[in-house]
Amino acid sequence: MGGLSAVLIEKPEEIFSRVYRELRPYAAQPKVTVEFRRFANANSRVQLFDGRLEAKLSDAFAEAPAYVVESLAHILVSKLARKPLARVHRDRYRRYLNRADVRRHIETLRKSRGRKLVDSPQGACYDLVEMFEELNVRFFGGMMARPELGWSRRVSRTTLGHYDPSHHAIVMSRLLDSPKVAKVAVEYVMYHEMLHLRFPEEHRGPRRCVHTGEFKAAEREFPEWETARKLLRALG
Repeated sequence: MGGLSAVLIEKPEEIFSRVYRELRPYAAQPKVTVEFRRFANANSRVQLFDGRLEAKLSDAFAEAPAYVVESLAHILVSKLARKPLARVHRDRYRRYLNRADVRRHIETLRKSRGRKLVDSPQGACYDLVEMFEELNVRFFGGMMARPELGWSRRVSRTTLGHYDPSHHAIVMSRLLDSPKVAKVAVEYVMYHEMLHLRFPEEHRGPRRCVHTGEFKAAEREFPEWETARKLLRALG
């Protein structure tokens, strides 16, 4: 008997309902709604209240295969239910985000929708432009194009600096803009972030490698590497 068999494709609401039943089989089953939102990144969230499970997913997943939405549902509902996440779903999710076409799409979303709120690079104690150019000459032969530079608007002890490739910007924690913080420590953080321009992150299947072996080797070329790290540890 010939002919084509019908392929039933689950809707996102059906996927989340099924995953919720799998993870919480003895709980009352809520009414599920799934909405794709115009977020500036791939972040998604879910909340449960008044017998309703509301999932707000980044529209970066609007065209994702059903099995990726299923893994995202497992990630969100597992966190909500405080259940361990099966590795297969974590790897499947990461593998999808690491696809070249998906990375390009998310970068576009970040550039077009996101805003980078930073203060002037001229701080009360340190001038980031001057520091960048000094390090550029010392370690990169003056050949590195300067990205946007700025001090963070809030003091952060956990993130002392970061490079944002979407906005091509290096942001330094305002905690470092103080005469109590040795210049060598601030220079080391800036140098570390400059290395992210020289050694972009690598994507290998489900793995995202930010600090490659080459990156770590170059980091140790900073003459006062150990001293700077000790000073930074004392800050926090």
